[in-house]
Amino acid sequence: MGKVKITQVKSTIDRPKRQKLTIEALGIRKMGQTVVHEATPQILGMVAVVQHLVVVENA
Repeated sequence: MGKVKITQVKSTIDRPKRQKLTIEALGIRKMGQTVVHEATPQILGMVAVVQHLVVVENA
């Protein structure tokens, strides 16, 4: 499996709690922060939940 680079580009203000917790579980704490994770099915599923708040690139 490869790696994915996940960057938050939109705020979690006024978003459902599930989306806020998903962003936090990905390790993102603030806008513009980028994290790198293995492209496991679990991580890709989490990204799918918040795809409108993040940008995903191959790392």
